[in-house]
Amino acid sequence: MEEQLKTLIKVWVVAIICISYCYYLPSRIKAGLPRLLSVLPICALFVVLPLFLSSIHLSGSTALFFSGVGNLKLILFCFDQGPLYPLPSNLFKFICYTCFPVKLEQSPKSQTRFPKWLFPVKVALFGVVLHAYNYKQTFHPFLNLCLHPLHIYLELEVLLTLLKVFVTITLGCEVEPQFNEPYLATSLQDFWGRRWNLMVSSVLRLGVYYPVRRVCEYLMSSDYAKLIGVFATFLVSGVAHDVIFFYLTREMPTWEITLFFVLHGVCTATEMAIKRTEFARRWVVSPVVSLLLTVGFVVVTSGWLFFPQLIRSGVMERRASEILLLIDFVKTQVFHFL
Repeated sequence: MEEQLKTLIKVWVVAIICISYCYYLPSRIKAGLPRLLSVLPICALFVVLPLFLSSIHLSGSTALFFSGVGNLKLILFCFDQGPLYPLPSNLFKFICYTCFPVKLEQSPKSQTRFPKWLFPVKVALFGVVLHAYNYKQTFHPFLNLCLHPLHIYLELEVLLTLLKVFVTITLGCEVEPQFNEPYLATSLQDFWGRRWNLMVSSVLRLGVYYPVRRVCEYLMSSDYAKLIGVFATFLVSGVAHDVIFFYLTREMPTWEITLFFVLHGVCTATEMAIKRTEFARRWVVSPVVSLLLTVGFVVVTSGWLFFPQLIRSGVMERRASEILLLIDFVKTQVFHFL
């Protein structure tokens, strides 16, 4: 653990130096291809950085922060778009906005507020899920099907909420939550567009959906262009997830994860097309039924395509073990300090 933390510090030092370069030099170069050429070496380095870490969580988070979201933010910045434009007022903000999947809250009053006690409940439930791996062999198949999606959601919710609190305190400004209770989604469009991993959705919308849609509108109607844009966004997300899974497993991709996102892209585009028909306007489905169908579809398809590679390589069990080891490590350090 200590060696991995030392390596993580070195990785972050290199990343901060690279981001500082982007803040001071490329920002003064004309937007477009010239600025992109000056940033591409940094993007290439960000792809390599996670390979220096063997920990599941450290390599995975580094891949998400730098290789995934960070690189897409920098590319958008090259064209005066995305969360890095306009240029933040100081280097520290630029580093935070580049490294972390955070976004300034635009309209706090419009956000749905949930009870404050809900987060401690999720933390407690996350602890139960971590310990549940010790009894996984005795579970009913349905519980095993739900275990991994629940694990991923709660882990991301807890860790990204803590990151949100850290950024809010250090920057002195409110940032948007990363999740909006995805278990309440009543459609795939609602789940992926308005509830799940909102920062990533926002960056993909700017970096993939809008450009593809604009190009397609020259060749076809606006409605078809939107559907092609949605499908392209899911396809890019799938390939990006397969790359991140490579960092986690260090095994060649099986493309099951890409197929998972392609399937959801097709289904989401189909759902959007059906909603525009007269039949959909006349036939109203109960929100409870829509919720059960949506969440059930996500859970079943993730068990079929998303998690098998992680389960075969033992990543899910290692994720649980690493969190428990980290908790024990923190406890030891706190007691030693006291």
